[in-house]
Amino acid sequence: MSGGDTLSSTAAADASAICAQIASVFTAPSAHPPARSVLVSELAAAASRGGRVFVHGVGREGLMMRALCMRLAHLGLPAHCVGDVTAPPALSGDLLVASAGPGAFSTVDAICGVARGAGARVLLLTARPEGDFPGRQADVVAHLPAQTMADDEDCGAAAAAAAAQGSSQGKLPMGSLYEGAMFVLFEMVVLELARVLGQSPAQMRARHTNLE
Repeated sequence: MSGGDTLSSTAAADASAICAQIASVFTAPSAHPPARSVLVSELAAAASRGGRVFVHGVGREGLMMRALCMRLAHLGLPAHCVGDVTAPPALSGDLLVASAGPGAFSTVDAICGVARGAGARVLLLTARPEGDFPGRQADVVAHLPAQTMADDEDCGAAAAAAAAQGSSQGKLPMGSLYEGAMFVLFEMVVLELARVLGQSPAQMRARHTNLE
């Protein structure tokens, strides 16, 4: 086997292991309703009442939330990223979708508090649905049972051992599993939401910017 073939084989094995690790998130046991169902239901309800959708997250979670916001706009929803200079004020009837994988971030907490104070509904996506922050600031919680930065140090030794044995369990570091699962979750949500809202791929494409 040539060097190029070896590299390709290794890349394919790593990609397969990572995809399997992300897929395992969606079969993990949870006492909560599936995150996809929660998100589709809440986003469809916001659309039906004419509400706007705001999204917020920090770090890499924030990047995944921005990707979701883009697709919601392609679906025809009035979607905005918190912090963008063109974002309007949140009002009654609007929906804030926020992510706090480890269970809480002080900035996410503050944003959720402002949204609720303005009368908006708050959906919190998190790997740790139990606790003070979700119970205090979220109207509804979407549980994504994946490793985050909060679990990384606890799982470090086990992940290192798994990686040494070639197991997929040790492939993704820090909060990458939660963040990767966010992207896959949002793609599933968009597919289902397109069916619910009666939006075709052509209609979505027509809303894509031409200023690129």
